[in-house]
Amino acid sequence: MSSRLIGVGVGPGDPELVTVKGVNALRAADVVVVPVMDTLERGRAEATVLHYVPEEKVVRVVFALNERSDHARREAAWDAAGERVAGLLERHGAVAFATIGDPNVYSTFTYLAQTVQDLVPGTVVETVPGITAMQDLAARSGAVLTEGTEPLTLVPVTAGSAVLKDALGGPGTVVAYKFGRQAQEVARALRETGRLDDAVWGSALGLPGESIRPAADLEDGPLPYLSTLIAPARRDGTRGGKL
Repeated sequence: MSSRLIGVGVGPGDPELVTVKGVNALRAADVVVVPVMDTLERGRAEATVLHYVPEEKVVRVVFALNERSDHARREAAWDAAGERVAGLLERHGAVAFATIGDPNVYSTFTYLAQTVQDLVPGTVVETVPGITAMQDLAARSGAVLTEGTEPLTLVPVTAGSAVLKDALGGPGTVVAYKFGRQAQEVARALRETGRLDDAVWGSALGLPGESIRPAADLEDGPLPYLSTLIAPARRDGTRGGKL
């Protein structure tokens, strides 16, 4: 039988936001892989998984999750992780990989699956969707993501604040991920495009230390890396005005 690698989205951090299908997939897998940084501290995915499966079933695999500049180091980490998971597949047959958010939205799982399929031809890759940080922030803050014909743009600020500013110039809602280290550039882009007043940002959603604040309160120093921002579309308050 073919090996199965299942990417399971475990949400943005709150263990209550893992879907029933996600929990069933984690429990049905022979082993559950969780990504950790090379500093080895427990990440959000691992902390969430441990609410649903015993620790002895969890395998921690190191990824260079915080590497942005050293391409060779990042590639070597992906290769090593892929080889580790390939070995688990050969021994167990079914391996789940837990990822925060959704496995098809800016997830390390994408790179892992590609590597594993090269190492173990015929591996069947499946994904179980997860709730994303933008959905959780919208629910907790009361920000409406889309109405009627409004577009929704998701931007990783690791691509640069200029990309975010271009998106903010458009008509719809803009969501920014991973903007904590460039908080001041983000605040400037919001101000220059007239989108500051209605925007909201959040970090550590559903966890101790959760912060949900207006974008006008962006601090001078860097914020947590995994901060999320929502800049809602410009609306005139008319019900159904965008239909």
